[in-house]
Amino acid sequence: MSARNRGTELDLSWISKIQVNQPAVLRRAEQIQARRTVKKEWQAAWLLKAVTFIDLTTLSGDDTSSSIQRLCYKAKYPIREDLLKSLNMHDKGLTTAAVCVYPARVCDAVKALKASGCTIPVASVATGFPSGQTHLKTRLEEIRLAVEDGATEIDVVINRTLVLTGQWEALYDEIRQFRKACGEAHLKTILATGELGSLTNVYKASMIAMMAGSDFIKTSTGKETVNATFPVAIVMLRAIRDFFWKTGNKVGFKPAGGIRSAKDSLAWLSLVKEELGDEWLTPELFRIGASTLLSDIERQIYHHVTGRYAAYHDLPMS
Repeated sequence: MSARNRGTELDLSWISKIQVNQPAVLRRAEQIQARRTVKKEWQAAWLLKAVTFIDLTTLSGDDTSSSIQRLCYKAKYPIREDLLKSLNMHDKGLTTAAVCVYPARVCDAVKALKASGCTIPVASVATGFPSGQTHLKTRLEEIRLAVEDGATEIDVVINRTLVLTGQWEALYDEIRQFRKACGEAHLKTILATGELGSLTNVYKASMIAMMAGSDFIKTSTGKETVNATFPVAIVMLRAIRDFFWKTGNKVGFKPAGGIRSAKDSLAWLSLVKEELGDEWLTPELFRIGASTLLSDIERQIYHHVTGRYAAYHDLPMS
């Protein structure tokens, strides 16, 4: 994934004019949720595509080097080989998009992937994840340490206070510093949209994050009460589209938190395809942050191939 967005000058006149039409956004979200998803062979193909967008994530207090090793193995071999053979996909090098861990576990992930001869990127959450309520100096150091340890993608959290109090210049400056601390690593900015108060704030925070040089904007940490929702996603995707029209810079989108079922993943792919087009349906511009989603996708693939649902022992790595 090559760097794409070096940011633009802060344009507060643009920010001040923004007002989101909430009823229209909610109607659009209802349409997406009510629609039937693809079936049969098309469904299997789309589910395998969804696998390639997953940032396979573990962010638990009991993470160990062995659990990280297991996660990395699953990222390299996300679907059982015999199932892929049945679909003639066993030789396509199917993997997840990345592995996402805490900063202290980056070395474990880099080591495990290197040992398996795999080039999947390692992403690390940083900057006082999930609250973002630590000193700026500490947050910047956390980014630098994760990059030193081999993380090539950094998922930062913004200070929500700056959004809630309308300190847009301070938010821009903070994310610019995150961008600089990342060096050549990719900057994925988590907005924690469930804590931003309004859809207008979500749009403004999205725009500021992109102006400041974020390569991706991400809905949530997965630790908030409300995580990835369709109304929030529609607002963020339209901000991405507006930013692209105005600057020519393509910024990626990452929903995270609460995306657990294969059916959910298909709805997210459909939304991105409709709002931004097929060119955004690539791991360079679309990710799904998830820890349990892959298990359900593999279960659905198993059902597609065998005609029955897997017993627990059939998919032991899930």
